[in-house]
Amino acid sequence: MKHLLEVKNLETRFYMQDGVVKAVNNVSYTMDRGEILGVVGESGCGKSVHALSMMQLIPYPPGKITNGEVWLDGQDLLTLSEEEMQKVRGREIAMIFQDPMTSLNPVYTVGFQIMEALLLHNNMSRREARDRAGELLELVGIPGAKDRLDDYPHQFSGGMRQRAMIAMGLSCEPKLLIADEPTTALDVTIQAQIIDLVKKLQDELGMAIMWITHDLGVVAELAHTINVMYAGSIVETGKIHNIYKDTKHPYTIGLLGSLPRLDDAPGTELVSIPGLPPDLLALPEGCPFAARCVYRIDKCLAEKPPLVEINGKDHAVACWRWEEIAGMGSR
Repeated sequence: MKHLLEVKNLETRFYMQDGVVKAVNNVSYTMDRGEILGVVGESGCGKSVHALSMMQLIPYPPGKITNGEVWLDGQDLLTLSEEEMQKVRGREIAMIFQDPMTSLNPVYTVGFQIMEALLLHNNMSRREARDRAGELLELVGIPGAKDRLDDYPHQFSGGMRQRAMIAMGLSCEPKLLIADEPTTALDVTIQAQIIDLVKKLQDELGMAIMWITHDLGVVAELAHTINVMYAGSIVETGKIHNIYKDTKHPYTIGLLGSLPRLDDAPGTELVSIPGLPPDLLALPEGCPFAARCVYRIDKCLAEKPPLVEINGKDHAVACWRWEEIAGMGSR
């Protein structure tokens, strides 16, 4: 079966006064129709930049996509002009951003901002677009949806603004929806509601979803597959049960160890990963995680390990010692 999305050797650089920031480094993976992919890792690991690169939203200068291909349903997005990409964004691939207050325009009504994509891509009349915008707000659970179309973003609560952003993302029923940490600024109750909403909508509409987050607890209940990113590279990827039950990479082991668990004994300390991520202006020659890794050997400092498949095609890891440390992640 042909993949919906195929990312090949994607590289993104930022040319700064101090040097070249290697933000995304040789990232490759695939997504299928209807799949939910979790992209996890700590801040600054390249999660958001790689997604913005796919949509050609990297500001130039200073940013530039220096290598790679992004095939969406048989079309390489990186070969398209800006005019062609405007026709793709929203209709074929859409993105929900982290902070709805800065993503929604404060001087336009919420209804107008949802209608804009419908008028651009779906060839609707203003009346049809307004009716559809009301349906979308209702779909994402905003009470009195049709009466809220003429409200401005500041008249919505944080959770409602995020729901409005989801309605905008869904407006043209894209094949792939990218959600970039959409629940980070919300309290846990609203977070749970948004996650339940996304699962419900994905079941109903059948679109593929990429959920970008630093929270492994969130993707555990949402995603089918996971990409773990570190210093601009994918260090482990696989089906969710493989990543959580049969962890291979020391970084993923550390991330999972830092999660609190209900069955931990009272007084159990959370695991922390020592040290800091590498400077992307001066990435080391070898494994980017080597300086923080308790399992490192000389080879780790000298050579960067490739992402190799294990257990068939459901799991891959970039670590020279994965066979020796396999299973250390189970808690």
